[in-house]
Amino acid sequence: MPGKQNDAPIFPKGDMAPSDYFTGTAWVKILVKNPPVLNISAANVVFEPGCRNNWHRHAGGQMLICTKGDGYFQEKGKKIQLLRAGDVVEILPGVVHWHGATPYNDFTHIAIGPSADKGGPDWLEPVTDTEYNNFQ
Repeated sequence: MPGKQNDAPIFPKGDMAPSDYFTGTAWVKILVKNPPVLNISAANVVFEPGCRNNWHRHAGGQMLICTKGDGYFQEKGKKIQLLRAGDVVEILPGVVHWHGATPYNDFTHIAIGPSADKGGPDWLEPVTDTEYNNFQ
């Protein structure tokens, strides 16, 4: 039907994210895995409501392109930011942060890792419920 928006996901959910690095349920679909010339990685990440990843950092930085739902993003020492489809977050190299869904909505983003040759995320401690529920 012309003019009707298609809510079907662009990418398949992928594999369940490892519980060692996520609180709740998330799926990761690797889209680009460090091609030699471009030196980037990219993944589509789907978070169920209330799911978030651990505090972490990337030696090469990270970019999040939000594509669906409502999410949170927080840099260590700063307030939680609300994210919606269409938002883009640029995270500088070495900045400790976390991201995930809000308590009542799912959330999907494409995570891009520039300078992929510097390695993947450096996973840290889980985000506590107190930290997660501190959105103001």
